[in-house]
Amino acid sequence: MFKIGIIFAAIAGTILAYIVGTWLYKKVYTPLLLPVAVATFLVILFLIATGTSYETYMEGAKWIDLFLGPAVVSLAYPLFQNRDILKELAFPIFCGTFIGAVVGITTGVFFADLLGYEEVIVYSLTPKSVTTPVAMEISETLSGISSLAAVFVMIAGIFGAMFSTYFFKIFHINESIGHGVGLGSASHAIGTSRALENGLKEGSISTIAMILSAVFVSVLAPFVVEWMM
Repeated sequence: MFKIGIIFAAIAGTILAYIVGTWLYKKVYTPLLLPVAVATFLVILFLIATGTSYETYMEGAKWIDLFLGPAVVSLAYPLFQNRDILKELAFPIFCGTFIGAVVGITTGVFFADLLGYEEVIVYSLTPKSVTTPVAMEISETLSGISSLAAVFVMIAGIFGAMFSTYFFKIFHINESIGHGVGLGSASHAIGTSRALENGLKEGSISTIAMILSAVFVSVLAPFVVEWMM
């Protein structure tokens, strides 16, 4: 009975935190108040305040996590709607995502190594720009910590989605293809959800970039890490 109560509380609490984040985002529209970031902050705050362990929280939250797969599959709909446009932009999307994957790997490894972090941290950080399940597998292949890789993925996704608007303005990136490739290759699913707010075309490009990035990083990461380390 106690376990059922924990499961219900975790599910209800997570949903409530996201509802609050969505309400705040609509009320004060700014990328800095992205719903997923606000919800994450509220959940962390609650766990710290109540002394609840992550393992206990995940007893219920894992059921929400199961919807990640169907949510990713649903991204096929905007791809289908914009299939003709995506065919025309295939080459620049491919090239841009490949460069994004290389930059994502090399910068993570370079700065982590420069700051003197242990190798296990570097290996966990390497796949930070791809979606969580893929990043965890890549991290384990590199002898990193999969759970730590998931944390880095979340950080990369949230910060990319929050600050992308400002970077696009600074570097005068105004085209939807630039926004989509940037968000998809650097901030995976969270970035893609942000791109979808700007339209199905940008969201579709971001989805393709997210998928390609996962493939590129999976292949390149072992070679780049070996070369740089």
